[in-house]
Amino acid sequence: MALKKTKQDQKGASTKRVAVIFGVTGLVGRELARKLTTKYSWKVYGIARREDKLFLKKTSNYHFISCDLLCKLDAQKKLSSLEDVTHIFWVTWASQYQLDTAECCDQNREMMSNALDAILPKAESLKHFSLQTGMKHYVPYNLRNIDIEFYDEDCPRASIGYNFYYVLEDLLKERLSAKKVDWSVQRPGLITGCSNRTLYNFMGCIAVYGSICKHLNLPFLFGGSKECWEETWIDVSDARLVAEQHIWASSDDQVTSINGQAFNTINGACFTWKEIWPVIGKKLGLEVPEDIFSSEFLYSKAMADKAGVWREIVEKKGLLETEMDELANWMFLDQLFRCPFKLLGTREKADRLGFRMRYTEASESISYWIDSMRDAKLIP
Repeated sequence: MALKKTKQDQKGASTKRVAVIFGVTGLVGRELARKLTTKYSWKVYGIARREDKLFLKKTSNYHFISCDLLCKLDAQKKLSSLEDVTHIFWVTWASQYQLDTAECCDQNREMMSNALDAILPKAESLKHFSLQTGMKHYVPYNLRNIDIEFYDEDCPRASIGYNFYYVLEDLLKERLSAKKVDWSVQRPGLITGCSNRTLYNFMGCIAVYGSICKHLNLPFLFGGSKECWEETWIDVSDARLVAEQHIWASSDDQVTSINGQAFNTINGACFTWKEIWPVIGKKLGLEVPEDIFSSEFLYSKAMADKAGVWREIVEKKGLLETEMDELANWMFLDQLFRCPFKLLGTREKADRLGFRMRYTEASESISYWIDSMRDAKLIP
């Protein structure tokens, strides 16, 4: 389904806008860089530890900076000179520690603090900071008994457990209020996009899995819980939509102030894996039998010895050289399809305040990104 235009499409480029994208090699970071440089003609600084091989259409207004944000000295050296920045997009996170731990909270706070310490003193034109977190804002990992099916942005924070999303929101409120810089939070669900630098890469998982199934003539099984298979269980967030909502939230022409507000960033259409799994399989070129659900099947077990098979596929098909674990995280896929609680939200708030862009079908979104991965020669 085609995207609807927003005010940003008609607005001219008379005002110079300069963005810093932290996490530019990720699913949403790549889309932000692509849209801002080619569609909106912003100047963009892309920040990551390693440059992205997939960002092929280089433009004069895109500048990559390699930086280790967990190193305060490196952040100061690489970022303190970015005095012309008007907008910051934070679409990264530190993943060394388990998500629901104090160590994870501390490390993510440190990473953002280092970036803010380097940029804020000289960035006098900074107008907006757009933070990306996620729908897990509503459900900490160690909390299991929640009687809410659809989350809205007014749901209170959980009173127990650790969630680094809360830490980052509090840090922005603390650091930016004195600077009179606006900020907002975008909360996507399961992101569909194209990247080989993303730890929780759903598209990479299913595309690699499907490619291996086709290569070895294996059944394209859905391994998970019956509830996840048969019920509407999670929201999909297309990376194109998430990027556009970041830009919308950061625009200068908001009718209503959104400073300090959060927005669910989801496609907004319900689906079940039972409905769309056969569609995904056919898109990947597979024959999909009727009996494809298995509560016992574990991707982490079935794919544990398939790294060599993936190398064979890459060589045979002339693909971009990648290791299997650069695209696929099998533990993530096992956890996703056995998630003990629903992660469904409403996007009424963003719609009410004027954001109109959306995709109606999860299967259309997934199909688009399979084609994108093929065009990037990540999958056959």
